[in-house]
Amino acid sequence: MICNINELLQGNAYPGRGIIIGCSGDGKRSVIVYFIMGRSENSRNRVFEKTNDGIRTVAFDESKMTDPSLIIYHPVRESEFGVIVTNGDQTDTILKSQSSGSCFTSALRTREFEPDAPVYTPRISGLIEQNGSYKLSILKTSAGNPKFCQRNFYEYSGLIPGLGHFISTYKNDGDPPPSFYGDPVPVEITDSSGFEVFANDIWESLDANNKVSLYARASDLTTGEVSDFIINKLKA
Repeated sequence: MICNINELLQGNAYPGRGIIIGCSGDGKRSVIVYFIMGRSENSRNRVFEKTNDGIRTVAFDESKMTDPSLIIYHPVRESEFGVIVTNGDQTDTILKSQSSGSCFTSALRTREFEPDAPVYTPRISGLIEQNGSYKLSILKTSAGNPKFCQRNFYEYSGLIPGLGHFISTYKNDGDPPPSFYGDPVPVEITDSSGFEVFANDIWESLDANNKVSLYARASDLTTGEVSDFIINKLKA
């Protein structure tokens, strides 16, 4: 069943970080949406900032940053191999692996969930290649046991107009929040009113207290022209 992403997110206080990869309704553009949420002051004290090859997270107020180790990273990086999107520093692990002739899957086999006991936040990652094929992955504890890492990989051999797949770090709120389970959720890319409207609707569907930032990107499959933008809850 193909889901409506806004209905999926509404009423879910804390899916955590989320990735959507897919294709525009007209079949002409690849689509990436990435959002972050936070419950602690440290996690909420962030904004997305554009870089030469994607985006990075930065502290909104440096004086309030207590531990940057798991919250400051490059979520999106573009290279000759495609566009990588993740919720942590595994972005750079994937990029380095590809640059040395290896691959997305091999890179993530060297990583595991985040060491933030007792939550053990899953690492979610995506890659959309130049030919339109894309991959998603989640690295998480096995049945909540941090002695074991469960690595799931999903490969999609091409883009289907109007279809995307969604994966998040958590299924919903909790103490600790339960990790995402099941396969990535098929979602409709409802961009008939414009890509910016589609992305803004996702932003508005996120919990008002916990949402932090959102990045949206559409890339023309013929020309390579990129249209992207950032929404930050905290603004200068």
